[in-house]
Amino acid sequence: MTRRTDLVVIGGGQAGLAAGYYLRRAGIDFTVLDTQTTPGGAWQHAWDSLHLFSPAAYSSLPGRLMPQQEGKPFPDVAHVLEYLADYEKRYELPIQRGVRVEAVYDQAPHLRVETDAGAYTARAVISATGTWWRPFMPAVPGRERFRGRQHHTVEYRSPWDYAGQRVIVVGGGNSGAQIAADLAPHATVRWVTQRPARYLPDEIDGSALFKLATQRVQSGGPRISDLGDIVAVPPVRAARDAELIPDHRMFDALTPDGARWSDGTVWPADAVIWCTGFRPALSHLSPLGLRAEGGRIPTEGTRAVADPRIHLLGYGDWTGPASATLIGVGRTAREATREIATLLST
Repeated sequence: MTRRTDLVVIGGGQAGLAAGYYLRRAGIDFTVLDTQTTPGGAWQHAWDSLHLFSPAAYSSLPGRLMPQQEGKPFPDVAHVLEYLADYEKRYELPIQRGVRVEAVYDQAPHLRVETDAGAYTARAVISATGTWWRPFMPAVPGRERFRGRQHHTVEYRSPWDYAGQRVIVVGGGNSGAQIAADLAPHATVRWVTQRPARYLPDEIDGSALFKLATQRVQSGGPRISDLGDIVAVPPVRAARDAELIPDHRMFDALTPDGARWSDGTVWPADAVIWCTGFRPALSHLSPLGLRAEGGRIPTEGTRAVADPRIHLLGYGDWTGPASATLIGVGRTAREATREIATLLST
């Protein structure tokens, strides 16, 4: 049986919830399809010690402030999950869980959304699948010969899984710094980065980053990447100041037992954790042929240039300043809803 609706939102994480809030307010008939069986999107798969970059008041979705977490200026993952579950329930968002979207097809004037639980037809689609489900690992020489464990950020949970081991952490961004700091008291860590680690000033947190991103869009100014790569959250700052996580340049190759540098240095390792980022999870849109040369779907705001029925929400600055953050996704969700309402009215 094919179900009909005006709009399908693909993904029930923070971007899907923000879209649902504004779609509900606009009176649009919509359904959210989410492959996860429980609320929280990618947050429910984050490592145990992860904390937000920002205080709760600056980590909120539209319409509902995140409550303060007692004793923690920067909320932890468990608090975020409670907030997202409450948000979904509070606004009675029509989320179908445990549904995997396989592909979206053009059946003009409609779109056909094929899932493992049947099909939907809709006049528009918001893709809000994020990037967590498509981790990126670089093609480093010798990677296939390394005999130790290799994990990506998505697989890291606790430093106790690596206690007493020698671990290489690869990646000069926030995940690399946080995981290296998390591991340092429990394992022998070598943190490897492409260039010297660049910390943002200690007083900068996620709320300041959001303001900087917004100012750049509105009136120009420096890019956040011009100022630094790493937010010095308290655990990272403590590990940095105690000189527990000095950064080393990238190795040339992995060996069966560790890593080798161009100067002949060899460092034995039991495990490598690749904190090397993600790519947008957009394979479900492949049948529409929206990708341009280079693989990216060209957009104006959140709207796909080649098909105004398709909006992409929450994939980073590509689809709106800070749109991959809790505080930032609301603005782009509101704009996407406004455009979709106009489309549906014609």
